[in-house]
Amino acid sequence: MKHNYLDNMPLNEAREKYLSLLSEKGFGYKTEEIPSAEAYGRITAAAVYAGICSPHYNASSMDGIAVLSEDTYGASEREPVRLFADKFDSVDTGDPVPSGRDAVIMVEDVIFSEDGSAMIYAPARPFMNVRQIGEDICMGDMIVPSFTRLTPYLAGALLAGGRTVVSVIKKPLFGIIPTGDEIVSPCASPGKGEIIEFNSTVFSGMLSEFDCDSKVYPITPDKKELISETVSTAVKECDAVLVLAGSSAGRDDYTSTIIQSLGTVAVHGIAVKPGKPAVLGVIGDVPVIGLPGYPVSAIVIMNEIVKYVSELYYKTEHKNAPAVEARLGRRIVSSLKYEEFVRVTLGKVGSSLVAVPISGGAGVITSFTKADAVVRVPQDLEGIDAGSTVRAELLRDISHIERALIVTGSHDPVIDEIADILKRSSCDVSLTSSHVGSMGAVSALKTGCSHMGAVHLLDERTGEYNESYIKKYFPDGGVRLIKGIKRIQGLMVQKGNPLGIKDFSDIVKGRYINRQNGSGTRILCEYLVKKHSLDRDSIKGYYNEEFTHTAVAAGIKNGNADMGLGIYSAAKMYDLDFIPVCSEEYDFIISEDAFFDEKVQLFLEILKSDEFRRRIEALGGYSL
Repeated sequence: MKHNYLDNMPLNEAREKYLSLLSEKGFGYKTEEIPSAEAYGRITAAAVYAGICSPHYNASSMDGIAVLSEDTYGASEREPVRLFADKFDSVDTGDPVPSGRDAVIMVEDVIFSEDGSAMIYAPARPFMNVRQIGEDICMGDMIVPSFTRLTPYLAGALLAGGRTVVSVIKKPLFGIIPTGDEIVSPCASPGKGEIIEFNSTVFSGMLSEFDCDSKVYPITPDKKELISETVSTAVKECDAVLVLAGSSAGRDDYTSTIIQSLGTVAVHGIAVKPGKPAVLGVIGDVPVIGLPGYPVSAIVIMNEIVKYVSELYYKTEHKNAPAVEARLGRRIVSSLKYEEFVRVTLGKVGSSLVAVPISGGAGVITSFTKADAVVRVPQDLEGIDAGSTVRAELLRDISHIERALIVTGSHDPVIDEIADILKRSSCDVSLTSSHVGSMGAVSALKTGCSHMGAVHLLDERTGEYNESYIKKYFPDGGVRLIKGIKRIQGLMVQKGNPLGIKDFSDIVKGRYINRQNGSGTRILCEYLVKKHSLDRDSIKGYYNEEFTHTAVAAGIKNGNADMGLGIYSAAKMYDLDFIPVCSEEYDFIISEDAFFDEKVQLFLEILKSDEFRRRIEALGGYSL
């Protein structure tokens, strides 16, 4: 299929062109009046001036007696002054100061007599303990200038100045139009060929963070006339419109032609990855943006285009995300055709921050849920080598990142359980894991890119796990091996074992699904292939790789394969049959420099805890 993009425009150029067009069309803020008491967080549309003074009368600032100061002159400890009832009035804090009085003496400094007189021992000066008219705000004072976000204190000041209603910038309403024949509303059990529509939830939340409201329209099938009708309705009802999954130039992607027929397309195709297919258009003075269907692609366009559109509406200056410098833990390969946005995890190892790229394409929403930051690779670079210093734009607070324990290596659900136990404890330590295989853990530790690695590396000569690899790859020491858990590895097969699989040699009977090179399970697989004298090229699907045990189990469950090597807990999770192959040791290599780190010690305490024992027993297939 030919993709007829209009452009492959650099991001900065595309954004500048689009925002200029919107300005020419008159896109900008609208105003509304709301109660000042409900105005917290809103942005003022104009300067607000006080209508009254605050306080608007002379008010007592203490409980005590109001007096005329000159009646108290000469009072002292040795010669107190007696004031009779006609010379003072009792007042509480906030009471008006009676006419003819100009000072308040605290009740603690007054001794009352039985005849009703008051004895004072120090003179009062004029307006002592009196809040004079306009002490806080004077009528006509500017309380807050234009285009200012109202804090709780400013909202209170508006009321104090007699402004019960304030003119604010009306939050822009973004219409969100999900499109696609395969898209269905969220449900627990979608059918085959049905894709749960969750993008609108993501984008509504992001728009809220941009200070915008949203309206999600019903899912519109991939029919040009229906999409056109919904877009026409949305531009009448909303300040801006987002069309989801209708921008890739594919057969049923009509967004570009619809915008062109109703208005103007400024850009179709931006030189970013992910996110290239975006359509930037305008109908009347309403921005209409076609977002790519893959969530990660669309998130990039939301941050790099839609956020700027919201800032243009509010007339606010764009603020870049806070960024840090970090050492790249693994090489990034990129294309000269695009500016690439690479999601990374961050952690402080030793004295430096380390950025580890997260695997996953434009459709993997969890690559953003797990990311701590984004690294931009400029369009003129083919990649960035491991160990290079990169600029990472933060998605999380740096304090959270600096308190993260970085665990790389072999995948196992127990790592997630440990992470959850950490979260539920009173400490603020979090765990960040990346599934790069056991040899990936070795590499990360050698380059100082993690605190610890999870490994299950089989020595084919001895049948032992992990120790020989430490001697080989860390001949000078520098790491410690901590015994973790034993777990059962075996063949996961379809429920009922329809192919009659009895042992590993039977994998030639059907379609196999493998783990990635460098993983401990892949090393075990290679060992078993040799042991059973199998020809790997004759095994269907041998080079079909997944990065986790659960991904292998999911592939078998859904019919993409008949069998795959994995752990018992994954088979149990997906209700698959399981043919045990071996018991293996799943251990942890810890950097000597990191061993006494508080985060590592907390991890080791959890390994010995009753809570951890209960959890792995519930998962099944483990022993300590």
